[in-house]
Amino acid sequence: MRRFLTLNALGLGFGALFLLTLCAQAVAGWQSFNDEQVAAQVGTIGLLDYVTSTDFAVAVAENWQSEFLQFLVYLVATIWLLQQGSPESKQLDKAGLESDEDQMVGAYADADSPAWARAGGWRRAIYGTSLALVMGAIFLASWLVQSVAGWAAYDEQRLQDHRDPVDWTSYVASADFWERTLQNWQSEFLAVGAMAVLSIYLRQRGSSQSKPLGAAHAATGIEG
Repeated sequence: MRRFLTLNALGLGFGALFLLTLCAQAVAGWQSFNDEQVAAQVGTIGLLDYVTSTDFAVAVAENWQSEFLQFLVYLVATIWLLQQGSPESKQLDKAGLESDEDQMVGAYADADSPAWARAGGWRRAIYGTSLALVMGAIFLASWLVQSVAGWAAYDEQRLQDHRDPVDWTSYVASADFWERTLQNWQSEFLAVGAMAVLSIYLRQRGSSQSKPLGAAHAATGIEG
């Protein structure tokens, strides 16, 4: 068990943090929602009702879709875009999809390489973009959940304000939807860009996301 925990500490640690913060968000959001209900002189709801509500679905899906969009864009952009001195960038002579030898596929695969890396044709093509495909699928699913839940919450508010509801396409084209969406996207892009540039000059000893302390500022694609 100790060996299992050691070998999977990163995934288990972030999984635990995810569950803890999701539960904390649910409780905090529930209390905030009920405070608004009291202020509006309407009834409060229980925690279970809140976590199955459109308000909670929107709050969660907004963050999920922006995070997975961040990773999707980063995965694809770093194939071709380089940043001298950043450990987040590939080495300056590696721009593009790289050779089969560099990628250890086909005739260059090792004995313990994944089977689809040794194969050719459509299997290698799918395997070669599988991470981006899954990230993109999760992003699209989260975006769809956000749009549908946000639409329901938006129409509910319009009905409370004695206004006619709108259809889904009208909501997705509305300023309300894109204001909520873009505020998440811009923060994700800022964070990734800041990490790529600040890591040229700043270090974190022992982290795989930082260059070694003694590495030159111009050293590119080198991790600690």
